[in-house]
This record gives sequence, C-alpha cells and structure tokens, in this order.
Amino acid sequence: MAGGLGFPWRAAPVPTGIEPPSPDRGLGADYDTGWARRYPARVARAAILESVMRPAMAVLASPARRGLDRLDCLDGSVVFVANHHSHADTPLLLTSIPEPWRHRIVVGAAADYFFSNRMSGAVSALAIGAVPIERSKVGRKSADMARGLIDDGWSILLYPEGGRSPDGWGQEFRGGAAYLAIRCGVPVVPIHLQGTGRILRKGRTLPRPSRTTVTFGDPLTADHDENARAFAVRLQAAVAALGDEATSDWYQARVRAHAGTSPGLTGPDVGAWRRAWALGDRDRSSQRRRRRWPAL
Repeated sequence: MAGGLGFPWRAAPVPTGIEPPSPDRGLGADYDTGWARRYPARVARAAILESVMRPAMAVLASPARRGLDRLDCLDGSVVFVANHHSHADTPLLLTSIPEPWRHRIVVGAAADYFFSNRMSGAVSALAIGAVPIERSKVGRKSADMARGLIDDGWSILLYPEGGRSPDGWGQEFRGGAAYLAIRCGVPVVPIHLQGTGRILRKGRTLPRPSRTTVTFGDPLTADHDENARAFAVRLQAAVAALGDEATSDWYQARVRAHAGTSPGLTGPDVGAWRRAWALGDRDRSSQRRRRRWPAL
C-alpha cells in the first residue's frame, strides 16, 4: 500500500525543468571552510606546517628554492600558480612560499575530490587551508568565494592544470586562475616544481625521497585588453620557462624564453613510450644540475 502513497507521505515531485536538490548539500563546492580561517584553526595549521610538513619535506624532497628575490616587490594578496605532479606539491609549496603570504594563504582544491565527504573536507581545510574549487568549469560560487578571500587580504594557490599529471608531463593550463586574477586585479606569481613526481606520482601510495627544485618567477599581471584565455597561455609559458631554468642554466633559459623557444610543459607530441623516454632524459638532466651558472 505504501507504494501508492504520494505527497505528503513522500517528497513532492520536482517540477519539470527544475534541478532536484542534492542529497549531499554542504559538500563539494558548497562546503563551508570559513571555520578553518578563524584564529584557532590558523594556529593549528601553522603548527602542522612547521612541525609536520617542513620536516617531512626536508627528508623527502631536499628542496632547492630559487627566485624568492623576485617576490620582493610584492605587497598584498597574490595568486600563486604552479604545475602539478604530486600530492607532495602542496606541502612543498606551503613550506616554500615566504612570509607574509605563508600563513595567510588558501589552496584551491578540487571540490569533487577533497570535499566529497565531510571527513576529507575537514582534514583538507584544516591541514592545508583548502577551499573547494570546481575544476570542470569556472563556477560562480567558487569565483565569488575566491574573490571574497582576496578582498579580505588572503592569497590563493591554484593548479591551473586542474589535476595531477597522469604521465609526468604537464597539461594545458585552464583559464580559471587567469580569470580570477583579472577579476580581482591582483598579480600572479608563476612557480615551477621539479622532481615531486618522483616522490609521489599519481597512482602511487607510498612516497620515496627525491631531490626537488622550487623556482619562483617574476609576478605577472594581465594586459589591459587581455582576456583570461590569453593570460592563461602566458602563465603556462612562464611556468615552462621556469622549468627550463630548473633543468639548464639561468642564462640559456632566459635566452630561450626571450626567443619563445622554451621547452613546453606538455612534452613532445609523440607516443607514450617516447614521452616516457624524453621525461627520463629531462629528469636525469635536472638531477645532474642542481645549479649551474654560465661560464664567463
């Protein structure tokens, strides 16, 4: 008999053309992370960063940090963008980004991955200051939330590729980070990470130590008539040039960047085994050259 009962014994039918309410309201892009930016949570996160993340990165990543002097001209909120190979990227960056941004920064995290349930959402928000970002589109909710944070003096770390590399090479940058920077009128600092894929690449569950290099680039701002797509292309080129700097020497990398011939982030357009071979050559080169200045 219950099978024939309708409203009010069952939920009323949703009218045609209206999206039914999500049973998981409050998760994904709707997850509220405001509590994680209150003082007690910020103190706890600073303790996690200094007592857990920093020693772990010192052991696992042996990081060399370059280009920090390029941030000396900055003041106020910033959008940091980086290539993305590993879950080790975020703790490495949070322990590399200097003050005054280090303890007043949020990390744009995939809403469908990190905020799929309340436990992972709470851990991500507390430990790394994660905020939910829709990676499949530039969602208005995510954009408004990020703009509000920037207006309140927070900086934000984003991975414009939208996810970790599946094969060790980079992916095309999406326009979300560029759009946010243009909308908020703040500079973007490109960052290149080298070596984190060897620590904990996509699909691996246990990390292994490897040397890494974190290279900060010059801050960039969008030109007056530059749209988000064009600015995203320029940001990708800047990160690629920093990658060239990490695997060669500063002078030659600058020459190639000026000529527009820096090796691309996405790797050669060839078969999978040749891409893997080329990636191995690049990694071996970066391991040999921790720092080399041009011969004068």
